[in-house]
Amino acid sequence: MTLISRILGFARDVVIARLFGATSGADAFFVAFRIPNFWRRLFAEGSFSQAFVPILTEYKTQRSHAEVQELADRVTGTLGVVLFGMTLIGVVASPLVVMLFAPGFLDEPDRYGMTVEMLRITFPYLLFVSLAALASGVLNTYGRFGVPAFTPVFLNIAMIVAAIWLAPHLENPITALAWGVFFGGLIQLAFQLPFLKKIRLLPRPRWGWKDSGVRRIVKLMIPALFGVSVTQINLLVDTLIASFLVAGSVSWLYYSDRLVEFPLGVFGIALATVILPALSQKYTEAASAEFSRTLDWALRWVVLIGVPATLGLLLLAGPLLITLFQYGEFSAHDAEMSTRSLMAFSVGLTAYISIKVLAPAFYARQDTSTPVRIGIIAMLSNMVLNAALVFPLQHAGLALATALAAFINAGLLYRALRRQNIYQLQPGWSKFVLRVLVANAVMALMLWMGAGKISTWLQWPALTRGAYLMLLIGCGALVYLMSLHLAGVKLKALVKPASEPALPGGTEG
Repeated sequence: MTLISRILGFARDVVIARLFGATSGADAFFVAFRIPNFWRRLFAEGSFSQAFVPILTEYKTQRSHAEVQELADRVTGTLGVVLFGMTLIGVVASPLVVMLFAPGFLDEPDRYGMTVEMLRITFPYLLFVSLAALASGVLNTYGRFGVPAFTPVFLNIAMIVAAIWLAPHLENPITALAWGVFFGGLIQLAFQLPFLKKIRLLPRPRWGWKDSGVRRIVKLMIPALFGVSVTQINLLVDTLIASFLVAGSVSWLYYSDRLVEFPLGVFGIALATVILPALSQKYTEAASAEFSRTLDWALRWVVLIGVPATLGLLLLAGPLLITLFQYGEFSAHDAEMSTRSLMAFSVGLTAYISIKVLAPAFYARQDTSTPVRIGIIAMLSNMVLNAALVFPLQHAGLALATALAAFINAGLLYRALRRQNIYQLQPGWSKFVLRVLVANAVMALMLWMGAGKISTWLQWPALTRGAYLMLLIGCGALVYLMSLHLAGVKLKALVKPASEPALPGGTEG
């Protein structure tokens, strides 16, 4: 379901690139979309989900269904009121918000005005999608992963429909995308309600600020605001700095980030979604050995998928961007600039995925202070790296700073888990990593030889580009899987459930 959503997300971005390119208007929309999207990831899918799921899991395991329903009602009512207030403030204060998050736009009144106009339309998306994230948290806790994973499809469909059919009828066509975001968020929320009713947990919103469960969630949320969403904060800082760079910089960062988001979303976020309830259950049952083993299983997945995905994006950055986006208003220059930032972003892909697995290990234990301390260090590191790299590398320097800061974040999270004796390495890691690296070396050689020159890709028509890119990726995946098998990694272990995690590659390797 996540894969379907990400493919449609690609289709959405192809449509946007073809119709609007990397213009000032596109820059304005991406800022107007990124601001509520940032708060969504920071607040709803970030701190709220990480705090809500462990508490809900505890209620589900140790209390009656009526008490679980009461918690859902109180959390929904309280969250809804807070989010409505935030949304109202965001809409009214849109000029100030844009000034804070994209101060470089102030020198261009038209671009600044467009951003303010679209932010007023997109900001309610925060309310809709945050309540949708609450519904997803309930469904995930009860083992219904498919519906929440499929839900983002509706945002992509709404934006595609708006870009193709609504835009031609508007005085400023780019604002159609903002309306697509608005209605996409509303549909995401409405879609999940019947499934909540099916498990008898459709919320009846009630104010519950004094409820003990709500207070525990809030107590966990406050520090988690930083701990789980440092990468998003770093990306927003990138957008702020990019607003001072040449026109198109925000768009180049957006398109390259979207390509990194594909493997991160299909695998990293999907794994994090599944792993948090599993780890929360192990912690509630005081099964520390199983907790560590489940975490080890997830980290082996990170290595198996993250490393080849990183190499694939590095080696195929140009062909990917040219094939997907270099049409219509999106020029060859835009593709070249986006390639630079994509290569920089992709360096940190394995770290981004690792954070999605390592941070939930703390939140499942209701420990939010440790990730916060680490997150602040990573965020400050990103700011220093931004200052050092933006001048020689421009927008690509911002992307590289984000990647390096992610490694700092992931490394410190891992060290903390080891020092606190929460995670113990299972047998066979050294052999496993060596085998995976050998398989990746073979795959990388094949991709490098097959990719050819960028000038050739620019000369090909769209169908030729698409067909050859699919062939290249398919052959790369096949070569990687065959190399893993020949190296001795047992692929059957990959399909074992996380409740009894078999180690990818076998316990002996």
